[in-house]
Amino acid sequence: MATQAVLFDLDGTLLDTAPDMRDAANAVLCSLGYPVISMETARQYSSDGSLGLLQQGLGDDYSRFAASELRQHFLDAYQLQLNRATRLFPGIEHCLNWLIAMGIPWGVVTNKPARPTHALLTDFAIFKQAAVVIAGDTLDKRKPHPKPLLHAAEQIGVAPSACSYFGDAERDIQAANAAGMTSVVALWGYLREDSGVNDWQAHHQCATSEQLSHWIEQTLTL
Repeated sequence: MATQAVLFDLDGTLLDTAPDMRDAANAVLCSLGYPVISMETARQYSSDGSLGLLQQGLGDDYSRFAASELRQHFLDAYQLQLNRATRLFPGIEHCLNWLIAMGIPWGVVTNKPARPTHALLTDFAIFKQAAVVIAGDTLDKRKPHPKPLLHAAEQIGVAPSACSYFGDAERDIQAANAAGMTSVVALWGYLREDSGVNDWQAHHQCATSEQLSHWIEQTLTL
């Protein structure tokens, strides 16, 4: 079935949030007396969320802390950092405007909690055109479970098999495949050299955010 809607992950796919996430993680690490993490580390582990970033800074001491407390500490710090350095990846706005012009609905499905997700999106006018936004706590399941993607397709009114989903983490591809969607790896995202992208069983890979519009235009107009 031809693609009738396009869904995207948020961090590392549409928005480059790693600088602000790094600063929030470093605020937590400093408060606990641990060294800060580098921008390079943040770009490699931001797709793993707050705990993934903090684990890099805490190292073997990570297990000494309660995950729920670490996550809340991070979210409190992140709320103060939102959109200080976060930007759309190059070419993303052009791509989304093309979808809008073509009348193709698009949306966001992220594991990021709703509060920071919506706070982020309000600062970028283009997201007012999103047909749906599903956050990590919108439902009782999140990626890699397919439920958030299936819910997004239902909200748009399009069959899952007619949706394409772009993401930069293995959980994104797992969720899309389980939902029966066309899965596409965003290779410009927060990937490590040992990510094993070729083993994720994605339907496609897209090399750069600048090429995204061309890739989508070619795919959707075939």
